[in-house]
Amino acid sequence: MPETVIIVGGGPVGATLALTLQHKGVAVTMLEARAKGAAYQDQRALALSYGSRVILEKLGVWEKLDHQATGINAIHISQRGSFGRSILKAKDHDLPDLGYVLSYGALTQALDETLAAFNGINIIYEAEAQHIEPALDKATVTFNYEANIQQLSSSLLVLADGGRSLGDISGIARETKMYGHDALVSKVECELPHNNVAYERFTPMGPVALLPNGARSFSLVWTGKQEQVAQVMALEDADFLNQLHRHFGDRVGRFLSVGKRLTFPLKLSYLNPVTASHLVVIGNAAQTMHPVAGQGFNVGLRDAYELAQQISSTDPADWGQDFMLQAYQQGRKKDTKRGLIFTDFLVNLFSNDIIAVSGVRGMSLGMIDLIKPLKSSLVRKMSFGSRG
Repeated sequence: MPETVIIVGGGPVGATLALTLQHKGVAVTMLEARAKGAAYQDQRALALSYGSRVILEKLGVWEKLDHQATGINAIHISQRGSFGRSILKAKDHDLPDLGYVLSYGALTQALDETLAAFNGINIIYEAEAQHIEPALDKATVTFNYEANIQQLSSSLLVLADGGRSLGDISGIARETKMYGHDALVSKVECELPHNNVAYERFTPMGPVALLPNGARSFSLVWTGKQEQVAQVMALEDADFLNQLHRHFGDRVGRFLSVGKRLTFPLKLSYLNPVTASHLVVIGNAAQTMHPVAGQGFNVGLRDAYELAQQISSTDPADWGQDFMLQAYQQGRKKDTKRGLIFTDFLVNLFSNDIIAVSGVRGMSLGMIDLIKPLKSSLVRKMSFGSRG
């Protein structure tokens, strides 16, 4: 019987890994805590880079999503109270788009439908993982399924559960930095058409982003200190829209309506290392980033795709061995580390109102717009990561 890779977590990152492995003929068992289809109506917005689209195209998924995704042709980056700004345009870098916005539910459904065409995957829904134990010969996951405690073991177990806590895993430590900031997310309709332009606006309160999502709407990410976000969250819709207009400015006209508002705390969190004996952790379970640079989900998708290449190029008898785990970590170290450092740098630079720092910010944005190699490097890394 062929060796099977066990994946804990059936969200987009885990499903991308499973699908890539299926394309390479590798058998997979995937445990998903939710019921089948439970996430399909989830309207949370995801920002995909162009590089993530390329991965999904290779896997035959993008054709199911193309009509549901809103392309980002340009990104307008500015600072409140400053003339410094930068505009990144896809056409200037020979790209059809800089990125795309679509719902979590749409991506999940498209991945599941694509996986259904393969026979080499066993998906166990409503299987809640409770403990993972790496060991010298295999890694074991203990999970609750149909009110029974069960176990599965494999030479290679991958944790891709989006960062849900399973407690301590032997040999792996988590480092966490809380920013003391929250993000408020929602969907807003605007007076003016978005023309497929995304906006990143840096303010003393914190960064605010508007991502085109649908014909006339934006997905909103509004960040700030927890007490400030709590005050904004408590406003009635009309007051909220007026406050957003004062905070963001008039580039998209008046804000006409707002959908359901949600908040969550912002943090920088990562595992060191991301592997243990016969175990690999990927996606948000391995590293969680501030949304300011829109990199977190895309880094996780690259984790999945590159781990699949490593698995398929390794003899199954050697899965989970130290040299294989080290090769994966070394291959991903540059991308994930630079993503974490860059995101943290942006948060520290753009989330304060010190006059001297404000001047540096404005000058930095102006330099990005003037120095073409710097702009090209930024677009390449946003699209393809640090290997781009």
